[in-house]
Amino acid sequence: MKKDVLITIKGVQTIDGEQDTVELTTTGSFYRKNETYYITYQETEPSTFEGQRTTLKLEKGRRISMIRHGGADSSLVVEEGVRHQCCYDTGYGAMLIGVSGRSIENDISDNGGSFHFQYSLDINTALTSVNDVYVTVKTYES
Repeated sequence: MKKDVLITIKGVQTIDGEQDTVELTTTGSFYRKNETYYITYQETEPSTFEGQRTTLKLEKGRRISMIRHGGADSSLVVEEGVRHQCCYDTGYGAMLIGVSGRSIENDISDNGGSFHFQYSLDINTALTSVNDVYVTVKTYES
């Protein structure tokens, strides 16, 4: 059963030792199907993906997929210790990037919770950034 939730996302991107932080608080939906949790929301400012629909898919707490639809369609897969090649649309064009999962910490249950994941991005195997994402999901019942 889908639940209305308050979602807080903090992204920290590190490039050449310099950090940039973006925070977003929005409403969305949250549900579990089998052993996979789904968090869906509409992107808003300050995101560069404003107006797009984003789904975070947390599979068995070990693999996270971030899927965006509605303009610059993208799919990113983060799995600890694994490098995936993903299609990422910047809005100016799509490119193939390497996504290497560094860590996933998960404290999500049917009542919400939080998780954190870290991954690095590379283009042609050259490191471009290290990214930390912190997500909190609060159901209106909790």
